[in-house]
Amino acid sequence: MCVDLHLHSLYSDGSATPQELAEMAARGRLTAVALSDHDTVDGIPEFLKHCQSLGLTAIPGLEVGAVHRDLSLHILGYGIDHRSDELRQRLAPLQRSRTERNGKIIAKLQELGLDVHPDELQSISTCGQTGRPHIARLLLNKGIVDSLPQAFYQYLRRGAPAWFSRFAYSATETIDMIHQADGIAVLAHPGQLDPDYKKLPLLIPELVERGLDGLEVYYPAHHLSIQRRLLSLAKKYGLVVTGGSDYHGKNKNMSVMAGEGTPFCPPDSILASLAQRLTITVPAAAE
Repeated sequence: MCVDLHLHSLYSDGSATPQELAEMAARGRLTAVALSDHDTVDGIPEFLKHCQSLGLTAIPGLEVGAVHRDLSLHILGYGIDHRSDELRQRLAPLQRSRTERNGKIIAKLQELGLDVHPDELQSISTCGQTGRPHIARLLLNKGIVDSLPQAFYQYLRRGAPAWFSRFAYSATETIDMIHQADGIAVLAHPGQLDPDYKKLPLLIPELVERGLDGLEVYYPAHHLSIQRRLLSLAKKYGLVVTGGSDYHGKNKNMSVMAGEGTPFCPPDSILASLAQRLTITVPAAAE
């Protein structure tokens, strides 16, 4: 049986509602799922409600961009108290920074002669956090680009004409924020961060010193050799192992949720170590 602990809804840059994600997970016969929207927990109540009605084990989560030295990281928080006022206050600067960057990007695109406007962006991002994927969708809808990857490559990626950085906490601050919300901190898709496996052997112990709790070992772009190396690092430093598809729906090309009938399947055996850290009930088949 499979789990998928890395899902995005339309409350950040996914295209599905939390209810739709829960229904898809049930159809795929997943054992457990986690909602991990970027910089927001607004979709979690709806997600937990529908997962419970479908008999799914659901873990509240989020994904936060962070910096460590010269590296941009993504850190997943699992088992967080999504009702925490302190957590929402800590997330507010990240959300404001996204909004400010969106305005700068739209203004730059207009300077480049493109017919795009802020109200058009709002019609694409109907709720939650708006970001570059929504701008890419706007460019695609208007026929300015032929695909979402083209939008990023030509305009929105780091170094492209409409690229702007945004505020991010340090990795230490991000891990602390997750811990203060009663969650555990997991480094997202580390193989994407270092495909050649040159930085990770040094990076992981540095992050462990700062409180890192786990590694996302199972990820669609992680080939078997990377999985083995990450499993070895997790064992060496006593880290929990997680896995997820990073599902964004139609907002990310080739995005497929884990589950029955798909080639990507993080094993539900990883739930046992998570259950030791979080207040979740592990299904009998995963024990």
